[in-house]
Amino acid sequence: MSVKNLIARAKVNRLKQKMQMVTFDFPASLQKPKSVLVCLPGELRELTLVKQFLPRITEVFKPAPITLLAMPGLMITDIFPRKGFSILTPTTDQITWSGVAKKSYLQMLAKEKFDLILDLNFNPSWFTSSILLNFPQAVRVGRGNHLGKPYYNLEIKTKYLRDERNIYRSLLETLQLLKESHSTEKQHR
Repeated sequence: MSVKNLIARAKVNRLKQKMQMVTFDFPASLQKPKSVLVCLPGELRELTLVKQFLPRITEVFKPAPITLLAMPGLMITDIFPRKGFSILTPTTDQITWSGVAKKSYLQMLAKEKFDLILDLNFNPSWFTSSILLNFPQAVRVGRGNHLGKPYYNLEIKTKYLRDERNIYRSLLETLQLLKESHSTEKQHR
């Protein structure tokens, strides 16, 4: 393991120790997010796939404003539409040498008061891990068999192992079904 990874791991472990666990009521916690942060993957192929699912993401979380968070150094404004989304691309001065988000960047994100974070990464990232750990009050959704606790408080497993398109589709369908099940449950009371 490189020195860079050792330092990043130590920083993320420190964040894990500081994190307070919060209890959520699912699926009620998914009903009306006020502000959604979508952590985008770092690979061009996956970014292209995610772009196809933007209308679906908007539909699942409407009317909440959605912010797309790119991996550091990736300029996605040419790939992703600006209409209907805020796009954040951290610069090199907003991350540490080891790849973890700097405290000042985390404080800037905290001002946005994201109450739902959707991680669409397939590969672990020190940057995304540091973001997830700094939002204990948010519902943090990720795919199953990836990072797990304490990064996510809602992990969605799919039957797809390597088919990214179907993994994204299944993840969003499951979130939609969870939201709808709560609405149906309320109507039957």
